[in-house]
Amino acid sequence: ADNGNDAEFISPQSDEDWLPVDLYVGGAEHAVLHLLYARFWHLFLHDQKKVQAPEPFKKLVHQGLILGADGEKMSKSRGNVVNPDEVIAEHGADALRLYEMFMGPLEAVKPWQTAQVSGVVRFRDRVFQACAKAADVAIDEETEVLLHKSMRKVTTDIDQLGFNTAISQLMVLSKHLEGMKEPPREACEKLALMVSPFAPHLGEECWSVLGHSESLAGHAWVEWDEAKCVDATVTMAVQVNGKVRAKISLAPDAAEDDARALAFAEEGVQKFTEGKDVKKVIYVPGKILNIVAK
Repeated sequence: ADNGNDAEFISPQSDEDWLPVDLYVGGAEHAVLHLLYARFWHLFLHDQKKVQAPEPFKKLVHQGLILGADGEKMSKSRGNVVNPDEVIAEHGADALRLYEMFMGPLEAVKPWQTAQVSGVVRFRDRVFQACAKAADVAIDEETEVLLHKSMRKVTTDIDQLGFNTAISQLMVLSKHLEGMKEPPREACEKLALMVSPFAPHLGEECWSVLGHSESLAGHAWVEWDEAKCVDATVTMAVQVNGKVRAKISLAPDAAEDDARALAFAEEGVQKFTEGKDVKKVIYVPGKILNIVAK
């Protein structure tokens, strides 16, 4: 943190700037060696008043092991070791990165399944295809809502090390954009930026295809508008005596009278309420409408 300082162990300013480490990611198998060793030395230095923080790391995360396809720990003796060079040679480095992060939660123990790599390869290709046909068109409301929801979720998930769920959301967004005849350029640019932490080569290629001559590495991260993360309409179930009899589409904050009118206009609801006494209507905006009839 301050190896050019010949006057003191570490300057107070360097100590404040660099220590403690924000995040330590390491497997549980390192706890008795590196982690314990690092903590021992830091606690000693703290006792000697050489450093200010009592602990060397603010946060510790143990990532799970990636097992062989047989569900056992990879080892040469078992013959279940996966050589990443072979995966890279066939599918590329980005596909390997994407698959490793998409396998499951970071802390979970997960078996390697080579056959499933093709899924992230399709996702990678879909992202590029969407960016390759991007056009300077206005963003429609559906796309705008999905884009802002995606920017919010991907950003939040990355902060929480939820890489698999972040990639899952990017899959939803890329499928939507790739399915459009002319995906909005602005949306594709946001997609490229969000993909880049997981697949940097893909992100750069998409950024270039979108007309940028500079690397996206220096570009600001995406920002979402919370007001644009709300669907204009939602599909809501209508229950009669606890059983779903119809579904209606309406604004998430629609008034109860409007929700009732739409619900009782449905043939499935009329069938089970006709000639009966409606005792109660329970309405949860944007969620459900439940009719109790006897």
